Amino acid sequence: MKKVTIYEVARESNVSLATVSRVINGSTAVKEDTKQRVEEAINRLGYRPNAIAQGLALSRTTTIGLIIPANSITFSGRLINGLCDVAKIYEYSVYLHTITEGVTDIKEIIDEVIKSRVDGVIIYADKKLDDSVKLLEEYNIPMIVIGDKISSDSICSVYVDYEKAVYELCNEYLDKGIDDIGILQDHRNDNRSIQMRKGAEKAFKEHKKEYTGYVEVAKDNRSTYKFLKSYFKNHSHKVFIADRDSQAMAALNVVTEYGVKVPEDMELVCMNESKYTSSVRPEISSFVVPSYDIGAVSMRLMTKMLKNEDVEEKEKCLDILYQPRSTTKE
Repeated sequence: MKKVTIYEVARESNVSLATVSRVINGSTAVKEDTKQRVEEAINRLGYRPNAIAQGLALSRTTTIGLIIPANSITFSGRLINGLCDVAKIYEYSVYLHTITEGVTDIKEIIDEVIKSRVDGVIIYADKKLDDSVKLLEEYNIPMIVIGDKISSDSICSVYVDYEKAVYELCNEYLDKGIDDIGILQDHRNDNRSIQMRKGAEKAFKEHKKEYTGYVEVAKDNRSTYKFLKSYFKNHSHKVFIADRDSQAMAALNVVTEYGVKVPEDMELVCMNESKYTSSVRPEISSFVVPSYDIGAVSMRLMTKMLKNEDVEEKEKCLDILYQPRSTTKE
């Protein structure tokens, strides 16, 4: 079925686009008979207002919409701090919108945020958005995507290259003759898991080997500890890579309970350092992700886009630093 547009409603009711938008937004500055004519056209055509139509008559608000998956809130605090600090400098407010697990329609989510009258949208991507780029481009509003490499005339992205980080780490082990490398899947960030797996596959392919160490976890699994308790009962790895601190600590606890010595028998690496990775004993070797800088750079890019300033890099990749500690050998 062809989607009815606001232009067709305006033509059908013989009014301007702005008038249709005012009716949709409940403005009182519309004559009653005109309002009735527009509403009748909407009902007759089966028109469903979208966020763009509802925003046509609205002015700038100096408010930025930030979309973050609810399950990412606990470890995106520094990112939000960096974003908000820069927003204050440029006198912008930040409207935080969390996405609950199971919500997959990016259009409905962005529609809802834009309806709240924001000047731009920043999206924390825990899933690949490649299929949504054309959809995002339809919105005539500046957008920043955090965590995925995407760009267009109205979209910029800020990210760290997890694929490259895992690729380089695996290469180091492969060069030393170690190819038993396990990578634990993380459903809380499918995008990162995909990048990590690709990095390992690329390194193994260059060494004429096939990578088979990706550890898949059931989507409905609720306890990493229980899963790994079962997994390590029948499996072992020379190197084990986890995405989050809780996953890494669960792995450390399980293998220790099974009598596996870390790092003598198994080396352990976490892709995202936190205060917990350096609080446990032994301290967990981790990658230091510049979360605060990611938020700050994202907001600065947004201010440039809103002011129509030149953006030299639409795809901004920030460095990620590997910090070896006690769970890996020298």
